[in-house]
Amino acid sequence: MSEQECIFCKILRGEAESSVVAENELCLAFLTISPFNTGHTLVVPRRHAATFTDLTPAEAAALAQLSQQVAQALERSDLPCEGFNLWMANGSAAFQDVFHVHMHVFPRLKDDGFKIEVSWPQPSRAELNEVAAQLCTALEKR
Repeated sequence: MSEQECIFCKILRGEAESSVVAENELCLAFLTISPFNTGHTLVVPRRHAATFTDLTPAEAAALAQLSQQVAQALERSDLPCEGFNLWMANGSAAFQDVFHVHMHVFPRLKDDGFKIEVSWPQPSRAELNEVAAQLCTALEKR
């Protein structure tokens, strides 16, 4: 998807409507049009980047900082909020639907119906050590 077609880029350029919550030099936070709960906010970088790994370190930091500020605002507000989730999907396999990095910050309520059902495997320590070694090797290749 090109920057011209990307809905988040259109919002950032002022070509599409949004309900802005907060912003910083590198990111914008606005309410999603499909909220899970009231106050569900998206935080996006101003520069078009498809996934989290496409961000610069400064953009990643700004995204985290603005997401934290939005979460703090949810906790301080009068909106129903007993907790919150941060959610980011990267790539089709992870269910990313808009290919412009975006962090979901959404308030949670005890019985709001949100569920993630998974079966967590329990690999052996040897398997974990092998995976850790592979990741360490990959980190050294930067």
